[in-house]
Amino acid sequence: MNPIHEHAALVTRRHLLGKMGLGVGAAALSTLVGAQTHAALPDPAAPTLPNFPAKAKRVIYLFQNGGPSHVDLFDHKPKLRELAGQGLPDELTAGKRFSTMTANQEKAFLPEITQFARHGECGKWIADNFLPRTAEIVDDLCFVQSMKTTQVNHAPAITYFLTGSELPGKPSMGAWLTYGLGSETENLPAFTVMTSRDRQASCGQIFYDFYWGNGFLPSKYQGVKFRGAGDPVLYLSNPDGITRSTRRTQLDDLAALNQMNLDRLGDPEISARIAQYEMAYKMQSSVPELTDMRDEPQHVLDMYGPQVHEKGSFAYNCLMARRLAERGCRFIQLMHAGWDQHTNLDTQLEIQCQDTDAPSAALVKDLQQRGLLEDTLVIWGGEFGRTPFQQNRPGANRGRDHHPYAFSLWMAGGGVKRGFTYGESDDFGFNVAHNPVEVHDLQATILHLLGIDHSRFTHRFQGLDQRLTGVEEASVVHDLLV
Repeated sequence: MNPIHEHAALVTRRHLLGKMGLGVGAAALSTLVGAQTHAALPDPAAPTLPNFPAKAKRVIYLFQNGGPSHVDLFDHKPKLRELAGQGLPDELTAGKRFSTMTANQEKAFLPEITQFARHGECGKWIADNFLPRTAEIVDDLCFVQSMKTTQVNHAPAITYFLTGSELPGKPSMGAWLTYGLGSETENLPAFTVMTSRDRQASCGQIFYDFYWGNGFLPSKYQGVKFRGAGDPVLYLSNPDGITRSTRRTQLDDLAALNQMNLDRLGDPEISARIAQYEMAYKMQSSVPELTDMRDEPQHVLDMYGPQVHEKGSFAYNCLMARRLAERGCRFIQLMHAGWDQHTNLDTQLEIQCQDTDAPSAALVKDLQQRGLLEDTLVIWGGEFGRTPFQQNRPGANRGRDHHPYAFSLWMAGGGVKRGFTYGESDDFGFNVAHNPVEVHDLQATILHLLGIDHSRFTHRFQGLDQRLTGVEEASVVHDLLV
């Protein structure tokens, strides 16, 4: 066969569209370099989006690794104090899975170690001695107190929330959204990730790269992780003797070589590589401006708390999240570890709240004051809650085990109701009593707020139409929406 005809026969529709898009981009490159650009288009192979008008343009996910204790912070259960020290009835635990730490031990009710009070016009119960700043903004928040999940261990539970699958290898939520919706900026990554942890290093949680991976989507959709020390991204500065114009010439030559391979092989990953080189070049000027906090008013810095000046802290990352949001980033994922209080509930829970309470509330206030909260969806929550019973025997250091059967999270902005609480757990905070929300329901609701019908947002891979919400039944929780 003629090699030209053979190549044409092997080119898939996706490859053809990708090459067409790259050709147009290459022709326009000379006018784009050094010019102010405003948007990055979605992948040409993605379904046409949005399916209907969106209420949110971007997402900031404040993921609290380890599982914050809902019964100590958000879900007031006076019954636990009444039954303190008593054993759990068998009908409550029958058939339930727990971690190996408590699977076979006797279980006794443990009341909250905090002080609950009602706050705001909505009258939300919240542990205001541990979360005083969050208590101040409850009228801006939408609480879900009937979350449940299928996973009882950290890594699969986190993976399930962020990718829709318990097993690694699927695209994360941020990758899906940037694949389908693109970005409002071409000078910064559409999907950024920042991590932090408790200062006492009490938790052995690992931040796996697949929490922000691209899975089977092109690699340019994986999250870009900003480091907590030194330059946020490696190699932002050119080596001595390399000017910006020299770097531009090198990239142009490299793009030409990659284009030759793309023409020959039709591999979309080559197109992704070209795009990533271009993004790296743009970030050399955009990231230093992003991280220069000298233009931030002192009252704003004070709102985030004293740790806002410490790179890699949750407070610093929250302020960076706001700066990324106002510059057009689509999905900003903050992950903070330290909520895994198996044996140190009496000490570490308060420290975790001190580190995260003010920055989380400040982010909501800051977005609101800048007119960004209306179309920015902020989510705060972990992969599960904590058990209403004590993990260790009476007299030992108190702690709570992982609890997937009922827990809480909150959202703000982006089309969700204000001062609203949805769902309810039973008298013990053990099982969901009313309006359960599964993980895929939450994901479907997030997509809906961004103008996406989760059932139609698919990508063909290994002969299947894959989607974030999997093949299981998932429903948008319309009662949460404005």
